[in-house]
Amino acid sequence: MPSIDDLDTPAILIDAARAEANIKRAQAHADAHGLMLRPHIKTHKLPYWAKKQVAAGAVGITCQKIGEAEVMADAGLADIFLPYNILGRAKLERLKALHGRVTLSVTADSHETLQGLAATFTDAGHPLPVLVECDTGMGRCGVQSPAEAIALAKAINRAKGLNFGGLMTYPAAGHAADAEAWLRTARNALAVEGLECERISSGGTPDMWRSGEDSVVTEYRPGTYIYFDRYQVAKGVGTLDDCALTVLATVVSHPTPTRAILDSGSKALSSDTLGLPDFGELLGVPGARVTSLSEEHGNVTLSDGAKLRIGERVRVVPDHCCVVTNLFDQVHLIDGDNVLETLPVAARGRMG
Repeated sequence: MPSIDDLDTPAILIDAARAEANIKRAQAHADAHGLMLRPHIKTHKLPYWAKKQVAAGAVGITCQKIGEAEVMADAGLADIFLPYNILGRAKLERLKALHGRVTLSVTADSHETLQGLAATFTDAGHPLPVLVECDTGMGRCGVQSPAEAIALAKAINRAKGLNFGGLMTYPAAGHAADAEAWLRTARNALAVEGLECERISSGGTPDMWRSGEDSVVTEYRPGTYIYFDRYQVAKGVGTLDDCALTVLATVVSHPTPTRAILDSGSKALSSDTLGLPDFGELLGVPGARVTSLSEEHGNVTLSDGAKLRIGERVRVVPDHCCVVTNLFDQVHLIDGDNVLETLPVAARGRMG
């Protein structure tokens, strides 16, 4: 069996046992709180893990792009949610083809998006479920009020080949209560209009653990929970011992006693810190932080007696694992220092 010592650097390592444990923990939480789990595959982009998540009890998966969904459908995943505004003839035709292969649902937050969907999906016998995306505080996509949600839901129901599938949001981190109030108001207003809203979908790994049994949310779309990262640790929903993804790197320079250089820069660790002050930390080396990046160099600041040597191989826990996954063509599943399997990141770089 190959060892991580046989791998070239930089490389992504996935502790398989930790990832499996994270899947089971999240599914157990969802089951205990009456939530359907629909994991977001943007974190791992691997059919291998998507199938594991469904086998553990997830109702299906979430993809952010049609290209990701096509890869997952090709691999046999049968229930896919695409919470994204799909626009343009080429994308709509691909979406229609996907609808013929799997159980598919999408979102919309404007009448312009609905017009394209309604013109493409015209079969009343096989309608496309469309959820209304709601901006409950994140400030990204989404209708701005429950009244707008009602208007869009009515328009969906009027379309021959569409049906109203419910409400969807991606709440601002730490503001799940605000999203809950917004969605409850919208659901109650829809009921007054005679519109059933059986599915209310929310996301974000940190707030999933704070969800209760009295929540209006029926479905949760966590992504990062499978690997965890420094951001999730900072939010208090995991520890470094839960982090399944690390970047294997080599110390290529040691210019001063308190500064070392890794062969992993922004093209391996990403410059996306999610607001954290550093770019990563070295596993098992307390006091070692990646404090700056250029394209191919990672600057490590050493403190509290931390020591490294040139040629040493280290494992970096990144701030945001999702974007790091997207920088590599393959990942290595490991057990300790043993490499169990090397997998291509199948949905990486898919267009649309």
